[in-house]
Amino acid sequence: MSVSEKYSVVEGDQVSAEDRRILRKVDRRLLPIFTLLYLLSFLDRSNIGNAKIDGMTTDLGISAASYNTALAIYFVGYVIFEVPANIILKKCNPQVWLPSLTLAWGIASIGQGLVKNQAGLFGIRFLLGATEAGLFPGVIYVFSVYYLRRERSWRVAIFFGGAALAGAFGGIFAYCIGLMNGVGGRRGWQWIFILEGILTVAISLIAYFIVPTWSHEAKFLSEAEKTRLLDRLRADSDAGTDQAFKWSSVRDAFSDHLVWAYAFLFHGFSFVLYSLSLFLPTIIAGLGFQTWQAQLMTVPPNVLASFSIWITVWFSSKLNVRAPFIIGAAIVSIIGEVIRRTHFKFLMNLKDISFSSLAHAVSFFDHVVVKRRLTHITAGLQYFGVLLAAAGVYTGNSLLLSWPGENVSGQAKRAVAVALQISVGDIGAIAGCLIYRPTLSSHLYRTPNLIAIGYLLFAIAMTTYLWVVMSWENRRRDRLLSKGEAKEETEEDRIKLGDRSVRYRYRI
Repeated sequence: MSVSEKYSVVEGDQVSAEDRRILRKVDRRLLPIFTLLYLLSFLDRSNIGNAKIDGMTTDLGISAASYNTALAIYFVGYVIFEVPANIILKKCNPQVWLPSLTLAWGIASIGQGLVKNQAGLFGIRFLLGATEAGLFPGVIYVFSVYYLRRERSWRVAIFFGGAALAGAFGGIFAYCIGLMNGVGGRRGWQWIFILEGILTVAISLIAYFIVPTWSHEAKFLSEAEKTRLLDRLRADSDAGTDQAFKWSSVRDAFSDHLVWAYAFLFHGFSFVLYSLSLFLPTIIAGLGFQTWQAQLMTVPPNVLASFSIWITVWFSSKLNVRAPFIIGAAIVSIIGEVIRRTHFKFLMNLKDISFSSLAHAVSFFDHVVVKRRLTHITAGLQYFGVLLAAAGVYTGNSLLLSWPGENVSGQAKRAVAVALQISVGDIGAIAGCLIYRPTLSSHLYRTPNLIAIGYLLFAIAMTTYLWVVMSWENRRRDRLLSKGEAKEETEEDRIKLGDRSVRYRYRI
């Protein structure tokens, strides 16, 4: 295939029937297994919230502050091993590495159900974070060597939707498994960890036979299909080449201001994402619902988030824009946080009105009935705010997590950039775990909610920065080419320069 022919397969939105057939084959091999693995990953990290309201902290003698520390310790392990895990992935085979990580964290998840004290919980949470660290950035990187840049965001959205579905299934599973309280002499919260961990271990063993290797070695494609896939990848970016790992690429990633901007963008969203996913059962229980109701009421926000992800990213892919949708998602989440904050304050003030006066004004109501209805209204508005916050933050994350995979060129540099984004981003999760602490729980965590709004505003600022800088750089390169001032580049030069090539264009 000539160079001109190669470029013809990736320009515009037209995809040949042969390419569509190959893409469907790749989708069938990658998307189901990776989405399932991430669903299990998110389930195994967040089910501690379900275990908490099912009696874990009481049984282990863990204070509210120590519980928050246990949540934060998970992300310490996650942050430390994020970049090293992707460096190892680049040096070995995803078909072995990713299922092995899944097996390891499945065993760690089972261990959560066997701990006897606080120290044991702290240790196993760190191990869980360390073993889960490599999955998400690893999958994002594998996507980048199978799909064109414009094709990745929709696949990442389907994959990330597993996180929201994990929240939905987690509530249902926790409710059902909690009914096993006393079986085998174990408490219901222990069975939540043990059974969900066993499920992860079982799936990891199957994953060894399903997770694919690198695109240039893909055994599920025929030689003709593999050649076609690699040709269209080469025409689009560096994804179709087999590049050796170089430490200079690691330095390039750490010295690129755009890579850090992607990381800080996720940092802003991550605070709210994990505050919701880890504390959602506690937040809902705090609205006055019983434990079993709180478990089940975590389902609607996560189901709504899944649909919001898929619908929004579909439009984003069709329009081929990211930044406006990320900003819009942040605004929706801010509105949700504001509703949770302002209506709580308003209705609490309303409740402070003398009920004798209120009863006189609406004499046909008994003051007890009025108080009960005000409480229900408060809970309903708070829950509506949770729905909006969840939809916004999950949708924004699904878009921003595919962005560096689309825009960072140079395979090793991209692998490090994707891992660095999540590593720095998850420091926001550590902050969320520590800020949503008991001493700040008054008025349903009013102060942490205000801090969450600040984090989302910071994320909007980072998105705007990326939008402006990358747009300016694209226009600058266009001017250089139009004026004939750009240096001639061979294909080898373009691969070596990566996203610094004058012919490279950022996806905005």
